[in-house]
Amino acid sequence: MSQPSLDLDYDDGSDPTFSVAELAEAIKMVLRRGFTDGVWVRGEIQGFQQRANGHVYFNLTERGDDGQATIPVALWAGTLARLRGILAKHRMRLENGLAVRVHAKLDFYGPSGRLSLVMDGLDPTYTLGKLAAERDQLLRRLVAEGLLDANKRHRLPLAPLRIGIVTSVGSAAWADLTHELEASGIGFTLLAAHTTVQGEGAVDGIVAALQAVYRRDPELVILVRGGGSRTDLATFDDERIARAIATSPVPVWTGLGHEIDRAVADDVAHAAHKTPTACAAALVNRVRDAHQRAEAAWSGVVIQSAVDLDAQERRLQDRARQASRRTEGAVTVADERLRTRAGRLMAAARRRLDA
Repeated sequence: MSQPSLDLDYDDGSDPTFSVAELAEAIKMVLRRGFTDGVWVRGEIQGFQQRANGHVYFNLTERGDDGQATIPVALWAGTLARLRGILAKHRMRLENGLAVRVHAKLDFYGPSGRLSLVMDGLDPTYTLGKLAAERDQLLRRLVAEGLLDANKRHRLPLAPLRIGIVTSVGSAAWADLTHELEASGIGFTLLAAHTTVQGEGAVDGIVAALQAVYRRDPELVILVRGGGSRTDLATFDDERIARAIATSPVPVWTGLGHEIDRAVADDVAHAAHKTPTACAAALVNRVRDAHQRAEAAWSGVVIQSAVDLDAQERRLQDRARQASRRTEGAVTVADERLRTRAGRLMAAARRRLDA
């Protein structure tokens, strides 16, 4: 009995059948025709990594009520080189957690069946505007809770010498700060709490370091870092750091290495300085000023004491002379009285004898 043939022709024209490769190519062509000029997409950078060849890969994510939406992004080395000028102009750095608006071409990669974006442009004003808006919202919340000026209400010692330092120990910021303090010749006691100050984990590390140094009873805490991009500074706009400073039991000074920008941490701190060196210089000047005022006060005490002693000595001498004159007069009077009484006694005795 013969076997029936199963070699059927599925592609009859009315209902075409694609192979996997053909479908992948068809999807790619549809995407290209539908988005001929590319597309602008906004989201948050996650999983950022740069390969040895200079290419960058990351995921663009967005959290919503239905969970997190994610799409992979490729940024070729040549495109990154072209965008460096824009990033430098706006003092930005692409990193995890950064909210961005990117321009890209849609790409469907058949071998993995994955839709991705090939980034070719960036809108820096979106990122900076979003950072500014989030910063303003946080400041309003802190004002409403009475926390914006809470640390400023702490009384700073006239000459704080026991200093807590929160920074990346061994960094340029650490070197600048400690060199200035050591060069002063003042006997500061430094209580260092090491932490990373940028990138992933920086916020948690800074908060933990602040809490650790508070427990060591400093008179003043200094939070410093070196210069960097505007997006690096965004770490110090985080609400957790702001609250850790606002609720500190002692005054907190900042020196975040930015001549132009100001972070929320600066606004919440007892005093903000532009750089770690400026922060150290302000501390040294305060202690020296207190020392000079103490020396001036002591000199004043010495001078006034000498004046008072001279005055008292003159007063004592005057009283001694008065006492001497009065004593001499009293002795003279007493002597005269004694002689008079002695004369009377002798006269009385003679009369008795005569009688």
